[in-house]
Amino acid sequence: MRTPKSFEEGMERLNTLLAQMQSEDTTLADSVKLYAEAASLMEYCHAALEKTSLQIDEIDVKLAGTVQEES
Repeated sequence: MRTPKSFEEGMERLNTLLAQMQSEDTTLADSVKLYAEAASLMEYCHAALEKTSLQIDEIDVKLAGTVQEES
């Protein structure tokens, strides 16, 4: 599996994998391979969300400091 270029690309691939796993034509062996890839993608997407959350927290702290200075 190649690393997605963005969170959105990772989510798009996850949706594709889900559709493939739900297909009646997908064998059990293939489902396991798809599941392994999906698990890696979920880890990547979770890390991307955590990073974004920290960035938002930093912005909020800066804004709070600016508001206190103006008061």
